[in-house]
Amino acid sequence: MNKTILHNGAFLSVNPWRMLTWLLIAQIMVAFVGRSLAPLGVLIGDDMSLTKAQIGMLPAALFLGQSLIAIPAGFLVDRVGSKRLLFLLSLCLGLSFILMAVTSFYWLILLLVVLGGAGYGAMHPTSNKGILYWFSERRGTAMGIKQMGVTLGSALAALLLLPAAVAFGWRPVMIGACALLIVTGIFAYRFYLDPQAEQEKSGASEKPARLVASILQLFKEKPLVLVSLGAMGLSGSQLILNTYIVLFAYESLGIPLVLAGMLLVISEVSGSFGRVSWGMISDSIFHGKRIIVLVIVAAVSIGVALGMALLPPGTPFWVLVPITILFGFCISGFNGIWMNAATELVPIGQAGIASGFSLMLGSWGVIIGPPLFGYIVDATGAFTYAWLFMAGILTVVIVLLLAAMRIVKKENVERADK
Repeated sequence: MNKTILHNGAFLSVNPWRMLTWLLIAQIMVAFVGRSLAPLGVLIGDDMSLTKAQIGMLPAALFLGQSLIAIPAGFLVDRVGSKRLLFLLSLCLGLSFILMAVTSFYWLILLLVVLGGAGYGAMHPTSNKGILYWFSERRGTAMGIKQMGVTLGSALAALLLLPAAVAFGWRPVMIGACALLIVTGIFAYRFYLDPQAEQEKSGASEKPARLVASILQLFKEKPLVLVSLGAMGLSGSQLILNTYIVLFAYESLGIPLVLAGMLLVISEVSGSFGRVSWGMISDSIFHGKRIIVLVIVAAVSIGVALGMALLPPGTPFWVLVPITILFGFCISGFNGIWMNAATELVPIGQAGIASGFSLMLGSWGVIIGPPLFGYIVDATGAFTYAWLFMAGILTVVIVLLLAAMRIVKKENVERADK
């Protein structure tokens, strides 16, 4: 069903699914570049003689940038809309990674990845705000489709960039991918529409000085804080899988590098289906209840992580495929549900900044998780204890989410009694 909006002084009938298409395309390309650090990590590590922990620092730096920009980007999108930010964030990420590809100083690469992470991280509150406006019904499904762009972009990076980088080197391949991202940002700016009336309603006249007050207010929203802390563990586990599945299969199990790269593709494609499927499940089976779905995701992921810890060297590729499918479906498929939960726990006028707030907290999982996982592998000489570490983190996640569910249930009862 089309939605009538006021745009540039004229009323237009716009199909929300067309707007979702542009958000999805932009999300795919942002992930295609930003998440390329995982599949290319092996080649970057070989090129620069990096340790496992140093390789883990690359995605950690990306998400450090995300955590720093998440709240300012959410605050800004609540006031100026998504259209301008779609272009600016594409330019920020693309130029930063182009500069990264032409330097050989590890510390400078980390700094440029942090700057690129600001563009990468701004995409989430920018696109989430668009979903929240364009879809009042089937929002979980729409968010899942949009979030599918993250795993599709990552899968395409493993499927296309890794073989190309093996053949031509990771630096020229990275530059080409960044150029494509910037072009996509230009097209998204041209064809995506921000309804003028919505910008005015969302509070464009509010002063930036209220940013601190808005953040402090969100810390009082206990369910939002608990869900965000749970997302920290889920996000960290997701990036651990993305960063180390290739290394684990290649070095620990003895699977050839190209096939090991295919496991990342399989994981991310499974995550793409997971993001849509979990959104549909939460909309239809659980009637919009998001947190219980996150609990299910964490519980299944614990079992798979324990299974990964038990795999012996020499495990054949075909055995790892179904395990990777299930792992990716869950741990790479939860993000849409998380974003729905974060935006629906607050009034719609705070959706952007709530998304950024939750993203900021959740990002610390991917800042800390991959380097710590890599350190455990370096220290023990094996992946076994590292996978057990992931299972322990996910157990804590379930405790946090159950606490959030209790608070939400109590608040709903109190609201019904009034």
